[in-house]
Amino acid sequence: MCPSTWINGLRVFRDFDHFTVYRIKQLLDDSGVPCYLKNEYIAGAIGEVSPLDAQPEVWIADDEWQPKAQRLIDTFMTENQAKQGQASWLCSGCQEVNEPSFNLCWQCGTARPD
Repeated sequence: MCPSTWINGLRVFRDFDHFTVYRIKQLLDDSGVPCYLKNEYIAGAIGEVSPLDAQPEVWIADDEWQPKAQRLIDTFMTENQAKQGQASWLCSGCQEVNEPSFNLCWQCGTARPD
């Protein structure tokens, strides 16, 4: 179903950080939850509209997906917050220093050691 035909829906996530919003959207897409973005390009209108109205948002097509979407989002946010307190890690493949939020080395793609 094309997002332009989704009249109803439910907002499941919004944030001023576009990168986090895109990561949540990708997480839901990868998990088979039909979703779409709203306010993706409205940031240029801040001043004409309230900054709160200009936050990018992730919406799901149907309320039945809400429990699964919320579980995925909660898990993602918990893991993301836990990684904020961690130290950077050194890639065993290329010796590149990576931020704690990366599970794969940004340079060579080697998985983060456990």
